[in-house]
Formats: sequence, structure tokens, C-alpha cells
Amino acid sequence: MKKLGISVYPMHNSNEEIKNYIELAAKYNFKRIFTCLLSVEGDTERILAEFKDIVSHANKFGMEVIADISPKVFTSLNITHKDLSFFKEMGLYGIRLDVGFSGMEESEMTYNPQDLKIELNMSNGTKYVDNILCFDPKKENLLGCHNFYPHRYTGLSYKHFIKCSKQFKELGLRTAAFVSSSEAKYGPWPVSEGLCTLEEHRNMPIEVQAKHLWATELIDDIIIANAFASEEELKALGKVNSEKLTLGCKVFENVPEIERKIVLEEAHFNRGDVSDYVIRSTQSRVKYRGHEFVAFNTPDIKRGDLIIDTSEYGHYAGELQIALKDMDNSGRTNVVGRISEEEIFLLDYIEPWQKFKLEEK
Repeated sequence: MKKLGISVYPMHNSNEEIKNYIELAAKYNFKRIFTCLLSVEGDTERILAEFKDIVSHANKFGMEVIADISPKVFTSLNITHKDLSFFKEMGLYGIRLDVGFSGMEESEMTYNPQDLKIELNMSNGTKYVDNILCFDPKKENLLGCHNFYPHRYTGLSYKHFIKCSKQFKELGLRTAAFVSSSEAKYGPWPVSEGLCTLEEHRNMPIEVQAKHLWATELIDDIIIANAFASEEELKALGKVNSEKLTLGCKVFENVPEIERKIVLEEAHFNRGDVSDYVIRSTQSRVKYRGHEFVAFNTPDIKRGDLIIDTSEYGHYAGELQIALKDMDNSGRTNVVGRISEEEIFLLDYIEPWQKFKLEEK
């Protein structure tokens, strides 16, 4: 089951603020929390007590908390990789290694008696994870999670993201990546220009970022990297279907009831004999065979248009298509609506036989 998550930063916000945010996220079925324990400076006992209080609160709502750790933290807290009981006592579900060890240590850590998950940095593109697997780790305790990038133009390129994600996914490891809230102000660093894994996501609506990550079929869990996301964003993300690509669209005014139902209520899948020009959902032409589809809006077709053939096209009448390219209109096809502009790029992820859904925004 794929999961949604949030991030919290105790160094920037009060425990009360963070607890309220956790409760709000739980309301929309968020199940993961990312947080930082990269440095423990100042009153260590107070800091750790507050941290433990937050984790305990999250656990009450069934949320899995994973804390970012570096080898420096092991040293400063006088902990070795052979004994992770300290992190279990904190109530953590797992620890994320921002910087790793040699491979042997990570493998040993996966066998910890507390059954804590060991999450690895997915974004470097090295043979790090392959090296760990050489030492026979307990794979069910091994996870992968990408980095996030607060500085504009420093996020991952799509090509590198795919390469790194495939490396982990093909090994059978659970994967995660970060999306950015446009409302949130806090991250682990002073720089705040959005906080995402993929650079191209920085200015996208949060639900479109999530749809894109899940459409790659390489990411299991999606975490909002910055805090605090608005309730509207949490709600929108909570509604995203992780199993079936659901595209936002607009059906034009004055479209007849049958054509509107075809777009918004019928089950859609792309035919297996795919075209470069259109995505074809053909079951509606079977269901509505015999219905007269008349021409009422037949301008030239643009990429992203929702189109339904008229009865002048014979047995194609009632077939829903989504335009992948600009095309001339013969005058026998109605343009009935349009995919939301910010989601048109997602059409490229619909494979042969893939099921998808259209919903009006």
C-alpha cells in the first residue's frame, strides 16, 4: 500500500504547532513523518525529550516516524551502529542515513532486534545500495528515500531521478520521494524556495507533483518536505488515487448529457494498439451504440483536448479520445472538454491497456 507523509522540524516550531499539524495530516490519512536528527546541539536532554514527545504523539495516530541521521549523530550521542535501541526508545519507526557507512554496517543494522527500518539516500546514483546488498542485509528492513532541495534549480533532473529510482525499485526496495507545499515556510535549512526532489516540480500544484511521481511507477511513498502544508493541500493530496492515474479536466458548457457522462462516469482504458495522436477509450461506443451523436463543436484539435466522434464516423461514434498532438478536425469530431493545462504532460504516462479516470476540476 502506498503512503503519504509530512515532515516536521522541531528546531523551527513549537511542539504544540507540530502536534496540531500531525493531527490535521492524520485526518487526511497521512501515514508517514520525516524529521531531522542530524545535529543535537545545546541542551541535549531537553531537545531529545521534546523530540520523543512529538514521536509519541505521532504514534498515537498510527504514523511511522523516520528521522534523518548522520554518522556524526552516532558519535555525539555515543551510539554505535550495533545497538539501535536508543532510536527505538525514542519511538521511531526507522532512521534515514543521510550519509552512509561502508556497506557492512548498514547490513548489520538491518538485523537490529528492534526491527527498525534503515532508509537509504536514493539520490546519489552510485553503487552504494548494491554494495550493501553484497553483505546480505535483511531486505525487508531496507528502504530508499530521495533527497529534497531547498535551493531553486538544484533539484534532481528527471533523467537522474529515473535512473536512481529504477536502481532501488528493481532491487525490490520500497521507495519514497518528496513534494513541495506552496504554503509551507519551514525546512531543515534557512533557504526556502520550495522543497522538492524533482526540480520540475518546484512550482507545480502539490497534487500534480504526486500524480507525476506515482505515474512513473517507481515511487511508493510521497512525503511533503516542507512544513506546514495548508489543509487544502493536505486534502487535495489525500484525494489523489495512487493506483489509477486520475486527470483533472474541464467539460465545456452546453455539452449534451451523454457526452458528459462518457467523460466523467465511464471506466476508461487506453487501447493496446496505441496511436501517436490520440489515447482511445472505446467502451463508450459499445455502450451507446445506436445513439445519435450530432456535431456541435468541431474546431481544430489541440493536444489535451477531450474529443468524441459523431455518428458521421460510423462505428467510431461515441468513442472518447484524448488528443496527444494538434490535429485538423474533419468536422465529424466534437471537442467536448480539455485536460487541465498543468496535467497535460501526464498524458505521456498512459501506457497501452492502462486504466485511467477523468474528473472535473
